[in-house]
Amino acid sequence: MRLAFGVSRSSFPTTELRRSTDFFASTSTAFPSGRPTTVKIGKRWREYQGANNWDGLLDPLDDALRSEILRYGEFARAAYTCFDFDPSSPTYGTCRFPKRSLLRRSGIPDTGYCISRNLTATSGARLPGWAEPGAPAWIGYVAVCQDEDEIERLGRRDIVISFRGTATFLEWMENLRATLTHLPSVVVPAALGSDAAEPMVERGFWSLFTSSSSTRRSLRDQVRQEIRRLIDKYGARGKPLSLTVTGHSLGAALAVLTAHDITTAFQDAPMVTVVSFGGPRVGNASFRRRLEERGTKVLRIVNTQDIITKVPGFVVEEDRRVAADDDNGWLPSWLLSKSGWVYADIGRELRLSGRRTANVVACHDLGVYLNLVNQLSANCPLRSLAMRAATSQNQGSILG
Repeated sequence: MRLAFGVSRSSFPTTELRRSTDFFASTSTAFPSGRPTTVKIGKRWREYQGANNWDGLLDPLDDALRSEILRYGEFARAAYTCFDFDPSSPTYGTCRFPKRSLLRRSGIPDTGYCISRNLTATSGARLPGWAEPGAPAWIGYVAVCQDEDEIERLGRRDIVISFRGTATFLEWMENLRATLTHLPSVVVPAALGSDAAEPMVERGFWSLFTSSSSTRRSLRDQVRQEIRRLIDKYGARGKPLSLTVTGHSLGAALAVLTAHDITTAFQDAPMVTVVSFGGPRVGNASFRRRLEERGTKVLRIVNTQDIITKVPGFVVEEDRRVAADDDNGWLPSWLLSKSGWVYADIGRELRLSGRRTANVVACHDLGVYLNLVNQLSANCPLRSLAMRAATSQNQGSILG
Protein backbone atom coordinates (compact mmCIF):
# COMPACT_ATOMS: atom_id res chain seq x y z
CA MET A 1 0.00 0.00 0.00
CA ARG A 2 1.31 3.43 -0.95
CA LEU A 3 0.45 6.68 0.80
CA ALA A 4 -0.60 9.42 -1.60
CA PHE A 5 0.57 13.03 -1.46
CA GLY A 6 -0.31 16.12 -3.48
CA VAL A 7 -3.97 16.58 -4.29
CA SER A 8 -5.26 13.06 -3.83
CA ARG A 9 -8.09 12.73 -1.31
CA SER A 10 -5.88 11.02 1.27
CA SER A 11 -3.33 13.84 1.31
CA PHE A 12 -4.91 15.35 4.43
CA PRO A 13 -7.19 13.15 6.49
CA THR A 14 -8.77 16.15 8.20
CA THR A 15 -9.37 19.79 7.47
CA GLU A 16 -7.65 20.69 10.75
CA LEU A 17 -4.39 19.09 9.61
CA ARG A 18 -4.50 20.95 6.32
CA ARG A 19 -5.08 24.21 8.15
CA SER A 20 -2.17 23.63 10.48
CA THR A 21 0.22 23.17 7.56
CA ASP A 22 -1.15 25.97 5.39
CA PHE A 23 1.47 28.50 6.48
CA PHE A 24 2.12 30.56 3.34
CA ALA A 25 -1.49 30.65 2.17
CA SER A 26 -4.54 32.66 3.10
CA THR A 27 -8.05 32.34 1.79
CA SER A 28 -9.60 35.15 3.70
CA THR A 29 -12.64 36.55 2.00
CA ALA A 30 -12.35 39.77 3.97
CA PHE A 31 -12.14 42.66 1.54
CA PRO A 32 -12.91 46.36 1.59
CA SER A 33 -16.66 46.78 1.14
CA GLY A 34 -17.68 47.36 -2.46
CA ARG A 35 -15.52 47.42 -5.54
CA PRO A 36 -12.61 49.88 -5.43
CA THR A 37 -13.28 53.05 -7.37
CA THR A 38 -11.62 52.83 -10.75
CA VAL A 39 -10.33 55.90 -12.54
CA LYS A 40 -9.24 56.45 -16.09
CA ILE A 41 -5.61 55.44 -16.62
CA GLY A 42 -5.48 56.10 -20.36
CA LYS A 43 -2.17 57.30 -21.77
CA ARG A 44 -0.50 57.12 -18.34
CA TRP A 45 -0.81 53.33 -18.21
CA ARG A 46 2.95 52.71 -18.57
CA GLU A 47 3.61 54.97 -15.59
CA TYR A 48 1.12 53.03 -13.46
CA GLN A 49 2.63 49.74 -14.66
CA GLY A 50 6.01 50.86 -13.31
CA ALA A 51 7.84 52.36 -16.30
CA ASN A 52 9.38 54.91 -13.90
CA ASN A 53 9.54 52.46 -10.97
CA TRP A 54 6.47 54.15 -9.48
CA ASP A 55 8.52 57.25 -8.55
CA GLY A 56 6.27 59.88 -7.00
CA LEU A 57 3.30 57.50 -6.76
CA LEU A 58 3.95 55.57 -3.53
CA ASP A 59 4.33 58.10 -0.72
CA PRO A 60 1.72 59.40 -0.59
CA LEU A 61 0.03 56.61 -2.50
CA ASP A 62 -1.55 57.88 -5.70
CA ASP A 63 -5.30 57.19 -5.68
CA ALA A 64 -5.30 55.72 -9.19
CA LEU A 65 -2.43 53.38 -8.32
CA ARG A 66 -4.22 52.41 -5.11
CA SER A 67 -7.27 51.50 -7.15
CA GLU A 68 -5.16 49.40 -9.53
CA ILE A 69 -3.43 47.56 -6.68
CA LEU A 70 -6.80 46.68 -5.17
CA ARG A 71 -8.06 45.57 -8.57
CA TYR A 72 -5.17 43.15 -9.02
CA GLY A 73 -5.63 42.08 -5.41
CA GLU A 74 -9.14 40.98 -6.37
CA PHE A 75 -7.67 38.77 -9.09
CA ALA A 76 -5.31 37.21 -6.54
CA ARG A 77 -8.17 36.65 -4.09
CA ALA A 78 -10.22 34.95 -6.81
CA ALA A 79 -7.46 32.35 -7.20
CA TYR A 80 -8.17 31.33 -3.60
CA THR A 81 -11.94 31.59 -3.74
CA CYS A 82 -12.42 29.16 -6.60
CA PHE A 83 -9.94 26.53 -5.34
CA ASP A 84 -11.41 23.39 -3.77
CA PHE A 85 -9.71 23.20 -0.36
CA ASP A 86 -11.83 20.35 0.99
CA PRO A 87 -9.67 17.19 1.23
CA SER A 88 -12.79 15.03 1.52
CA SER A 89 -14.11 16.30 -1.80
CA PRO A 90 -13.64 14.22 -4.96
CA THR A 91 -12.60 17.44 -6.70
CA TYR A 92 -10.04 18.46 -4.06
CA GLY A 93 -7.18 20.44 -5.60
CA THR A 94 -9.14 21.59 -8.63
CA CYS A 95 -10.97 24.75 -9.63
CA ARG A 96 -14.57 24.70 -8.42
CA PHE A 97 -15.94 26.89 -11.20
CA PRO A 98 -15.87 26.70 -15.01
CA LYS A 99 -13.82 29.31 -16.85
CA ARG A 100 -16.80 31.24 -18.17
CA SER A 101 -18.14 31.95 -14.66
CA LEU A 102 -14.96 31.79 -12.54
CA LEU A 103 -14.58 35.51 -11.91
CA ARG A 104 -18.29 36.10 -11.39
CA ARG A 105 -18.66 33.25 -8.91
CA SER A 106 -15.48 34.38 -7.15
CA GLY A 107 -17.15 37.70 -6.36
CA ILE A 108 -15.80 39.97 -9.10
CA PRO A 109 -18.36 39.87 -11.91
CA ASP A 110 -17.62 43.24 -13.58
CA THR A 111 -13.91 43.10 -14.36
CA GLY A 112 -14.22 43.12 -18.15
CA TYR A 113 -11.81 40.16 -18.24
CA CYS A 114 -12.42 36.63 -19.51
CA ILE A 115 -10.52 33.54 -18.36
CA SER A 116 -8.51 32.07 -21.23
CA ARG A 117 -6.70 29.23 -19.45
CA ASN A 118 -6.50 27.41 -16.14
CA LEU A 119 -3.03 26.65 -14.76
CA THR A 120 -1.76 23.70 -12.70
CA ALA A 121 1.50 22.98 -10.90
CA THR A 122 3.17 19.91 -9.47
CA SER A 123 6.19 19.17 -7.33
CA GLY A 124 9.49 17.70 -8.44
CA ALA A 125 10.46 16.69 -4.91
CA ARG A 126 11.60 13.09 -4.50
CA LEU A 127 9.21 11.12 -2.33
CA PRO A 128 9.88 7.90 -0.41
CA GLY A 129 9.08 4.67 -2.23
CA TRP A 130 5.97 4.13 -0.13
CA ALA A 131 4.54 7.51 -1.13
CA GLU A 132 2.36 7.96 -4.19
CA PRO A 133 2.61 11.42 -5.82
CA GLY A 134 -0.69 13.23 -6.20
CA ALA A 135 -2.06 14.82 -9.35
CA PRO A 136 -1.04 18.36 -10.31
CA ALA A 137 -3.06 20.98 -8.41
CA TRP A 138 -4.92 23.94 -9.91
CA ILE A 139 -2.87 27.01 -8.98
CA GLY A 140 -4.18 29.94 -11.03
CA TYR A 141 -5.44 31.26 -14.30
CA VAL A 142 -4.80 33.55 -17.27
CA ALA A 143 -7.40 36.23 -18.06
CA VAL A 144 -7.64 38.75 -20.89
CA CYS A 145 -9.42 42.10 -20.87
CA GLN A 146 -12.14 41.91 -23.54
CA ASP A 147 -14.45 44.76 -22.59
CA GLU A 148 -13.91 47.76 -24.88
CA ASP A 149 -14.84 50.31 -22.22
CA GLU A 150 -12.34 48.78 -19.80
CA ILE A 151 -9.66 48.66 -22.49
CA GLU A 152 -10.23 52.37 -23.11
CA ARG A 153 -10.08 53.13 -19.38
CA LEU A 154 -6.85 51.16 -18.98
CA GLY A 155 -5.27 52.59 -22.12
CA ARG A 156 -4.38 49.10 -23.36
CA ARG A 157 -5.52 45.50 -23.47
CA ASP A 158 -4.29 43.83 -20.29
CA ILE A 159 -3.47 40.16 -19.75
CA VAL A 160 -3.53 38.98 -16.13
CA ILE A 161 -1.87 35.87 -14.72
CA SER A 162 -2.99 35.19 -11.15
CA PHE A 163 -1.66 32.61 -8.67
CA ARG A 164 -2.95 31.44 -5.29
CA GLY A 165 -0.72 30.65 -2.31
CA THR A 166 0.16 27.33 -0.66
CA ALA A 167 -2.64 24.79 -0.39
CA THR A 168 -1.29 21.23 -0.72
CA PHE A 169 1.15 19.15 1.26
CA LEU A 170 3.64 18.99 -1.61
CA GLU A 171 3.54 22.77 -2.00
CA TRP A 172 4.30 23.08 1.70
CA MET A 173 7.24 20.71 1.25
CA GLU A 174 8.54 22.83 -1.63
CA ASN A 175 8.30 25.99 0.50
CA LEU A 176 10.75 24.39 2.91
CA ARG A 177 13.31 23.63 0.18
CA ALA A 178 14.67 27.11 0.70
CA THR A 179 18.25 26.88 -0.54
CA LEU A 180 19.14 28.58 -3.81
CA THR A 181 19.59 26.71 -7.08
CA HIS A 182 21.16 27.87 -10.36
CA LEU A 183 19.00 28.86 -13.28
CA PRO A 184 19.76 26.58 -16.25
CA SER A 185 21.76 27.81 -19.26
CA VAL A 186 22.62 31.21 -17.80
CA VAL A 187 25.84 32.91 -18.88
CA VAL A 188 27.22 35.63 -16.61
CA PRO A 189 28.41 38.63 -18.70
CA ALA A 190 32.21 38.93 -18.80
CA ALA A 191 31.92 42.58 -17.78
CA LEU A 192 30.80 41.46 -14.34
CA GLY A 193 34.03 39.54 -13.75
CA SER A 194 34.76 35.91 -13.03
CA ASP A 195 33.77 36.27 -9.39
CA ALA A 196 30.27 37.48 -10.18
CA ALA A 197 27.53 35.30 -8.73
CA GLU A 198 25.29 33.42 -11.14
CA PRO A 199 21.53 34.00 -11.04
CA MET A 200 19.92 31.68 -8.50
CA VAL A 201 16.38 31.16 -7.23
CA GLU A 202 14.70 29.30 -4.37
CA ARG A 203 14.83 25.58 -5.09
CA GLY A 204 11.27 24.72 -4.07
CA PHE A 205 9.63 27.57 -5.99
CA TRP A 206 11.65 26.65 -9.09
CA SER A 207 10.57 23.01 -8.73
CA LEU A 208 6.88 23.95 -8.65
CA PHE A 209 7.37 26.21 -11.65
CA THR A 210 9.26 23.76 -13.87
CA SER A 211 8.16 20.24 -12.85
CA SER A 212 5.84 18.24 -15.07
CA SER A 213 3.88 15.04 -14.55
CA SER A 214 2.85 12.15 -16.76
CA THR A 215 -0.45 13.91 -17.45
CA ARG A 216 0.34 17.64 -17.37
CA ARG A 217 3.01 19.95 -18.70
CA SER A 218 4.92 22.12 -16.27
CA LEU A 219 3.46 25.41 -15.10
CA ARG A 220 6.21 27.19 -17.04
CA ASP A 221 5.29 25.44 -20.29
CA GLN A 222 1.57 26.07 -19.78
CA VAL A 223 2.21 29.80 -19.33
CA ARG A 224 4.54 29.97 -22.31
CA GLN A 225 2.04 28.25 -24.57
CA GLU A 226 -0.83 30.53 -23.55
CA ILE A 227 1.17 33.77 -23.67
CA ARG A 228 2.51 32.88 -27.12
CA ARG A 229 -1.04 32.33 -28.32
CA LEU A 230 -2.27 35.62 -26.82
CA ILE A 231 0.62 37.68 -28.19
CA ASP A 232 -0.01 36.25 -31.66
CA LYS A 233 -3.73 36.98 -31.33
CA TYR A 234 -3.67 40.48 -29.86
CA GLY A 235 -0.15 41.83 -30.36
CA ALA A 236 -0.73 43.14 -33.89
CA ARG A 237 -4.20 44.63 -33.40
CA GLY A 238 -2.98 48.19 -33.00
CA LYS A 239 -3.86 48.57 -29.33
CA PRO A 240 -1.10 48.45 -26.70
CA LEU A 241 -0.79 45.18 -24.82
CA SER A 242 0.39 44.66 -21.23
CA LEU A 243 0.96 41.62 -19.05
CA THR A 244 0.40 41.81 -15.30
CA VAL A 245 1.29 38.88 -13.03
CA THR A 246 -0.17 38.88 -9.54
CA GLY A 247 -0.27 36.54 -6.58
CA HIS A 248 -0.13 36.21 -2.82
CA SER A 249 2.51 34.37 -0.76
CA LEU A 250 3.71 31.37 -2.79
CA GLY A 251 1.72 32.88 -5.66
CA ALA A 252 3.81 36.04 -5.38
CA ALA A 253 7.00 33.99 -5.77
CA LEU A 254 5.59 32.18 -8.80
CA ALA A 255 4.59 35.56 -10.25
CA VAL A 256 8.21 36.73 -10.17
CA LEU A 257 9.47 33.51 -11.79
CA THR A 258 6.74 33.75 -14.43
CA ALA A 259 7.60 37.35 -15.30
CA HIS A 260 11.29 36.47 -15.60
CA ASP A 261 10.55 33.52 -17.85
CA ILE A 262 8.25 35.47 -20.16
CA THR A 263 10.76 38.26 -20.72
CA THR A 264 13.47 35.64 -21.30
CA ALA A 265 11.50 33.37 -23.63
CA PHE A 266 9.77 35.99 -25.83
CA GLN A 267 11.59 38.70 -27.73
CA ASP A 268 8.24 40.31 -28.56
CA ALA A 269 6.85 40.22 -25.03
CA PRO A 270 4.71 43.22 -24.02
CA MET A 271 5.52 45.24 -20.91
CA VAL A 272 5.54 42.80 -17.97
CA THR A 273 4.65 43.95 -14.45
CA VAL A 274 4.38 42.01 -11.20
CA VAL A 275 2.01 43.15 -8.44
CA SER A 276 2.67 40.84 -5.51
CA PHE A 277 1.20 40.60 -2.01
CA GLY A 278 3.05 39.13 0.98
CA GLY A 279 5.68 37.44 -1.15
CA PRO A 280 8.74 35.63 0.23
CA ARG A 281 12.20 36.21 -1.21
CA VAL A 282 12.75 34.48 -4.54
CA GLY A 283 16.34 34.81 -5.72
CA ASN A 284 19.77 36.36 -5.30
CA ALA A 285 21.10 39.76 -6.39
CA SER A 286 22.19 38.42 -9.76
CA PHE A 287 18.68 37.18 -10.45
CA ARG A 288 17.35 40.60 -9.49
CA ARG A 289 19.74 42.24 -11.98
CA ARG A 290 18.52 39.93 -14.75
CA LEU A 291 14.93 40.96 -14.06
CA GLU A 292 15.86 44.63 -14.16
CA GLU A 293 17.91 44.25 -17.36
CA ARG A 294 14.91 42.72 -19.10
CA GLY A 295 12.65 45.56 -18.06
CA THR A 296 10.45 43.57 -15.69
CA LYS A 297 8.77 45.82 -13.14
CA VAL A 298 7.94 44.44 -9.70
CA LEU A 299 5.73 46.19 -7.15
CA ARG A 300 6.05 44.23 -3.92
CA ILE A 301 3.34 45.02 -1.35
CA VAL A 302 4.68 44.22 2.12
CA ASN A 303 3.13 44.30 5.58
CA THR A 304 5.98 45.28 7.89
CA GLN A 305 4.69 42.79 10.48
CA ASP A 306 4.56 39.87 8.02
CA ILE A 307 7.44 37.47 8.66
CA ILE A 308 6.90 35.67 5.34
CA THR A 309 8.24 38.71 3.47
CA LYS A 310 11.50 38.41 5.43
CA VAL A 311 12.27 34.80 4.51
CA PRO A 312 13.94 32.70 3.28
CA GLY A 313 17.62 33.36 3.86
CA PHE A 314 19.55 36.54 4.45
CA VAL A 315 20.05 39.72 2.45
CA VAL A 316 23.63 40.83 1.79
CA GLU A 317 24.28 44.52 1.31
CA GLU A 318 26.98 44.66 -1.34
CA ASP A 319 28.61 47.84 -0.03
CA ARG A 320 28.95 46.47 3.52
CA ARG A 321 29.94 42.87 2.81
CA VAL A 322 27.68 41.81 5.65
CA ALA A 323 24.27 40.19 5.80
CA ALA A 324 21.40 42.23 7.15
CA ASP A 325 18.49 40.69 8.96
CA ASP A 326 15.93 42.73 10.87
CA ASP A 327 15.74 40.25 13.71
CA ASN A 328 19.21 38.70 13.88
CA GLY A 329 21.46 41.73 13.47
CA TRP A 330 24.57 41.58 11.27
CA LEU A 331 26.51 38.54 10.12
CA PRO A 332 29.75 38.43 8.10
CA SER A 333 28.92 37.69 4.46
CA TRP A 334 31.75 35.17 4.15
CA LEU A 335 29.83 32.93 6.55
CA LEU A 336 26.88 32.90 4.20
CA SER A 337 28.25 33.38 0.67
CA LYS A 338 28.71 29.65 0.06
CA SER A 339 25.68 28.50 1.99
CA GLY A 340 23.00 28.96 -0.66
CA TRP A 341 21.05 31.24 1.67
CA VAL A 342 22.03 34.72 0.42
CA TYR A 343 18.95 36.31 -1.13
CA ALA A 344 18.00 39.77 -2.39
CA ASP A 345 14.77 41.70 -2.05
CA ILE A 346 13.35 42.22 -5.53
CA GLY A 347 11.38 45.17 -6.88
CA ARG A 348 9.96 48.38 -5.49
CA GLU A 349 8.27 47.99 -2.12
CA LEU A 350 5.03 49.49 -0.93
CA ARG A 351 5.28 49.07 2.83
CA LEU A 352 2.11 48.77 4.89
CA SER A 353 2.15 49.39 8.62
CA GLY A 354 0.05 46.71 10.23
CA ARG A 355 -0.58 46.20 13.93
CA ARG A 356 2.20 44.38 15.77
CA THR A 357 0.87 40.99 16.83
CA ALA A 358 2.07 37.49 17.55
CA ASN A 359 -0.58 36.17 15.16
CA VAL A 360 1.57 35.27 12.14
CA VAL A 361 -1.43 34.18 10.08
CA ALA A 362 -3.26 37.50 10.57
CA CYS A 363 -0.21 39.49 9.49
CA HIS A 364 0.06 37.42 6.32
CA ASP A 365 -3.63 37.30 5.43
CA LEU A 366 -4.49 38.64 1.97
CA GLY A 367 -7.67 40.25 3.29
CA VAL A 368 -5.60 42.23 5.79
CA TYR A 369 -3.27 43.35 2.99
CA LEU A 370 -6.16 44.61 0.89
CA ASN A 371 -7.72 46.43 3.84
CA LEU A 372 -4.42 48.13 4.63
CA VAL A 373 -4.02 49.24 1.02
CA ASN A 374 -7.63 50.41 0.95
CA GLN A 375 -6.94 52.80 3.82
CA LEU A 376 -4.10 54.55 2.03
CA SER A 377 -4.84 57.72 0.10
CA ALA A 378 -3.04 60.65 -1.47
CA ASN A 379 -4.01 62.73 1.57
CA CYS A 380 -2.45 60.31 4.05
CA PRO A 381 1.27 59.51 3.60
CA LEU A 382 2.39 55.96 4.37
CA ARG A 383 4.56 56.74 7.35
CA SER A 384 1.63 58.22 9.30
CA LEU A 385 -0.74 55.28 8.82
CA ALA A 386 0.37 52.87 11.50
CA MET A 387 -2.43 53.58 13.95
CA ARG A 388 -5.16 54.07 11.37
CA ALA A 389 -4.37 50.95 9.35
CA ALA A 390 -3.95 48.75 12.41
CA THR A 391 -7.69 48.62 13.02
CA SER A 392 -8.19 46.45 9.94
CA GLN A 393 -6.10 43.69 11.50
CA ASN A 394 -8.67 43.28 14.23
CA GLN A 395 -10.80 41.45 11.69
CA GLY A 396 -10.60 37.68 11.91
CA SER A 397 -8.66 35.67 9.36
CA ILE A 398 -10.36 32.79 7.55
CA LEU A 399 -8.09 29.95 6.49
CA GLY A 400 -9.20 27.61 3.76
